[in-house]
Amino acid sequence: MNNLTPQEIQQIAEEAYIYAYPMLDNYKMLFAQAVYKQSPAYEAPVNQLKHNSTLLGPDYTAIVRPNNDTFYSIIWLDLRAEPIIFQVPAIHDRRYYSFQLIDLYTHNFDYIGTRTTGFGAGTYMFAGPDWDGEQPAGVNRVFRAESNFAVALGRTQVFGPDDVENVKAIQAQYQAAPLSAYLGAEAPPAPAPVDFPIWNPEQVKSAGFIGYLNFLLGQLKPHPGEAELLARFAKIGAGPGLAFDPQQVDAETLSAIKAGIAGATEKIEQATKALGEYKNGWMLISGIFGNRQAMQGKYLTRAAAAAFGLWGNNLEEAFYPECSRDADGEALDAGKHNYVLHFPADQIPPVKAFWSLSMYKLPEQLFIHNPLNRYVISSITEGLKYGEDGSLTIYLQHKSPGPDKESNWLPAPDGPFSLQARLYWPKPEALNPLYAPPPLRKA
Repeated sequence: MNNLTPQEIQQIAEEAYIYAYPMLDNYKMLFAQAVYKQSPAYEAPVNQLKHNSTLLGPDYTAIVRPNNDTFYSIIWLDLRAEPIIFQVPAIHDRRYYSFQLIDLYTHNFDYIGTRTTGFGAGTYMFAGPDWDGEQPAGVNRVFRAESNFAVALGRTQVFGPDDVENVKAIQAQYQAAPLSAYLGAEAPPAPAPVDFPIWNPEQVKSAGFIGYLNFLLGQLKPHPGEAELLARFAKIGAGPGLAFDPQQVDAETLSAIKAGIAGATEKIEQATKALGEYKNGWMLISGIFGNRQAMQGKYLTRAAAAAFGLWGNNLEEAFYPECSRDADGEALDAGKHNYVLHFPADQIPPVKAFWSLSMYKLPEQLFIHNPLNRYVISSITEGLKYGEDGSLTIYLQHKSPGPDKESNWLPAPDGPFSLQARLYWPKPEALNPLYAPPPLRKA
């Protein structure tokens, strides 16, 4: 770095931090869920499936805006030694499911599930960037990650409390095993133990982020389109196999890197605020998650997307409009008003799987206790009443709208709230232009 000016160091550090941001956020999850067993978020060791088999309600506070539509499954993949075989059972043709495949870059490199591979049973293989074998007999498809580590995040639709045991039975049939075990062959030599850097949120906000980035770059296959970018990062000590010790860096350089991080953080914050457009009081966001082809070169968008919410779906898989303002542009507050959401027959969410509306109290962004124990209304809600013309009216208020309307009542808190729509496997007409539900109107 001796031949770089402080301004040049600052510029490169800013660029590197934006590039690294989603990868750092992803590594935080890898470390917490599959490496550090003392973490409250720990799920399971690498290459082992872990299932959530509980319908989330108001007592669940681990994450904001929880999902009451599906059960989650997760497996962190270590693909260094050999590929992992992944098997799914036949799924009933009314039940949506998906496994979102995410590499260390945070690219959604593919999907298994209703939309992409159908309802039938399947045997699939996850392979890392260095695997050069042939597709084994009996394997329907090979999914190749650009990184040695990746995550498969599963969602399996639940039709309600009476359906829980059925979904547990499906989850029990999701199976993962090393390729050698699937073939009945001798396992390859175990790879060298990985020295995972301990996650330190303060270090990540300092020049220490370069050490994390160097580790992550060592677990990736460099993309030819990023060769020039990585060569630039190497000028400040960032790159696969490079050692970086902030204590060995002079104060002027550290100051320049710090300024670069500050500039990057400001850009990410501004980009996050500008991600969506508003229509009918709903925030619509598009094009911020996808595969390598869709996201190549969009480093600031990827960073803002991670800041907004890590592991978001591709639009064609699921689309999540969010509403916190009514038709008059005022913040939603059920302590002051009752609201009505009226869908004309031709404006009901256009989906191939199902849609849902989730109610969250603000500022906590969590479900609320209510007399019906109802946190979501969806296209599969039992007893939902449609008009003779095919229209649908949802009542959003704190107190019951009356026995004749309770079938369509989504209880709201006695105060501010936000409404989250989820469209699973949206139809093409929902995506171009982006579908906006009708506005919420004061009753």
